Amino acid sequence: MYTVVKKLVISAAHCLHLAHESICENLHGHNYVIIVYLRSETLDINGMVFDFTEIEEIINAKLDHKNLNDIFEKPTTENIAKYICDILGEKCFKVEVNESENDKVIYEK
Repeated sequence: MYTVVKKLVISAAHCLHLAHESICENLHGHNYVIIVYLRSETLDINGMVFDFTEIEEIINAKLDHKNLNDIFEKPTTENIAKYICDILGEKCFKVEVNESENDKVIYEK
């Protein structure tokens, strides 16, 4: 079994409309640190599970320097983590998204 781990940073903005009062209701941004985990028993024709550059290109195209409210109804870090896992496909089994130094979400299939 092969496992690929890719770490990258994106910048994005969002505001959250929560069931309780929160300063996150104001539009603000984060430098999200994202770590993705992909696994496969076999390698592709290039001898890879998934090309590191392609992982970054896929995530950047969808999320980097975007207003996440344009993508998600509820742009929480939890929803971002699952979305990344889904767009990377069946080989992706785990995604970590750090919204800040102290706040992290882990989504696992």
